[in-house]
Amino acid sequence: CFQLYGYCYQDSNDIPDTLTTITELGSPLEMIQLLQTSWEDRFRICLSLVRLLHYLAHSPLGSVTLLDFRPRQFVIVDGELKVTDLDDASIEESSCTSNSDCFMEFPARNFTLPCSVEGRCQNMNEKRNLYNAYRFFFTYLLPHSAPSSLRPLLDKIVNATGNHNKYGNAKYLALELSLSPSVNSEFTQKCVKSANTQYRRVPEAFIPDENYRCWPSYHHKGCLLSVFDVNEAIEICDSYSQCKAFVLTNQTTWTGRQLVFFKMASNHIVPDPDKITYVKVTD
Repeated sequence: CFQLYGYCYQDSNDIPDTLTTITELGSPLEMIQLLQTSWEDRFRICLSLVRLLHYLAHSPLGSVTLLDFRPRQFVIVDGELKVTDLDDASIEESSCTSNSDCFMEFPARNFTLPCSVEGRCQNMNEKRNLYNAYRFFFTYLLPHSAPSSLRPLLDKIVNATGNHNKYGNAKYLALELSLSPSVNSEFTQKCVKSANTQYRRVPEAFIPDENYRCWPSYHHKGCLLSVFDVNEAIEICDSYSQCKAFVLTNQTTWTGRQLVFFKMASNHIVPDPDKITYVKVTD
């Protein structure tokens, strides 16, 4: 949730019982912009959402549901998703006398949950949050342009939240996304085909211009991608016909992958102690 820095309680004749809060600043959530970002960044947002769902399901107050669970209730802070509006949060699990009382209705499909011996719908708050996360976030952000090696895992996660099967709970999702060896290995190593193209290494150098656009890119006016090592950068450059050079930066993504600028020429190279340029050698 949002980081609370302070609050002020004021009781006046004009506005009784007024509570003013001071919280961290976040960026509004724009789904169209998110779909244009790298899958790595979208995965981070979904991971932070899963951790939030796990916390809500096991909070000190009990299981909490967000009755108004929509993208506008969230913001992005340092690449992670945080909820800002808790006005419609509830810790009350619905009472019931039979399973038919535990009916959840959504625009696309409906679910019926078991009624416990205590007369409460089992895990209804958690299930409501999970399905809303599926229909507003996971179904758009997780599968789109995902690495092929991770698609079986992602399909399993999306199906679990969309169908409420036995794996459809916040604890399972948090462990699966955070600890899965296939997720970790995807971002720590990558098998790269051997390249026949030769590149000339120019240390402490940068190409300030000669940009071209690619997708997805961390820079809207150029082609800035993350790589595991130089071999992967060579593979990417070889896959673009306009790529004639690339520049390794000293910046990394949240998973530790290095950011690289890909360039369509190397006519103008300038000194830069923090970068290394590789220029494609032509016959």
